[in-house]
Amino acid sequence: MIERFHETSRQCSKIVTENYSTSFAAAVKLLHKDIRSDIHNIYGFVRFTDEIVDTFHEFDKAAMLQNFKAETYKAIYEKISLNPILNSFQLTVNKYSIDHKLIDAFFCSMQKDLYKNVHDEASYKEYIYGSAEAVGLMCLSIFCAKDKQLFTRLKEYACSLGAAFQKVNFLRDMKVDNELLDRMYFPNCNFKNFSNEEKRKIESGIQRDFDHAYKGIMQLPASAKFGVYVAYQYYYSLFKKIKKLQPKSILQKRIRIADHTKIFILAKAGLRNQLNIL
Repeated sequence: MIERFHETSRQCSKIVTENYSTSFAAAVKLLHKDIRSDIHNIYGFVRFTDEIVDTFHEFDKAAMLQNFKAETYKAIYEKISLNPILNSFQLTVNKYSIDHKLIDAFFCSMQKDLYKNVHDEASYKEYIYGSAEAVGLMCLSIFCAKDKQLFTRLKEYACSLGAAFQKVNFLRDMKVDNELLDRMYFPNCNFKNFSNEEKRKIESGIQRDFDHAYKGIMQLPASAKFGVYVAYQYYYSLFKKIKKLQPKSILQKRIRIADHTKIFILAKAGLRNQLNIL
């Protein structure tokens, strides 16, 4: 009977994924069915943690984060939790022996969001690692299915992909981050004086991340390659749209890609997959 509880927990994480990110949820559907729920479980955990620091302003966010962290490790060690998001997460962590240091790094970055509004180069790199690269490595643990040699070979590429996604998020959400959260993630940048030169410098680094990550995607197992490739193309399309805009445009609104563009990306990727040219 406990399997019914576990399956219900997995369904909760799937609902979180679908409710918070239609693009990511669509990409997950393209993964092999055996690993979809585990990616949902990672996303549900990450999203709920992120909600604590980004959304629950009327509550004691520091205490909530501390409690959630303690409950996370309790769930992992006891292999059970009545919190369905944490229960599904512990199932995946224990199934794939995901390194707890990755979880530590993630919580460290989330804690920074409670008190650090601007970053220097060192804190920026540390934040990117914990908030994005570590999450990418959790997913890579699933994709590699305990193949340690493959994980080691693809580790740097996964970090680049996570970093690229996160930095694009920062550009996309710059207006919200400033107006609602009073944050500027990019070091040595100022919201009021964000220049073309600063934007181009940031974009140059993101392009390097994307280029490096692509090489790793092409080496992923077949069970993961198509879904990750589509997610890559979604974000790269968003990145290209942002690159065409002036700094004042991204300071005024959240940038999105249209649904018809997503459909075109999926169709084109599907054709490449059928022709075995991924």
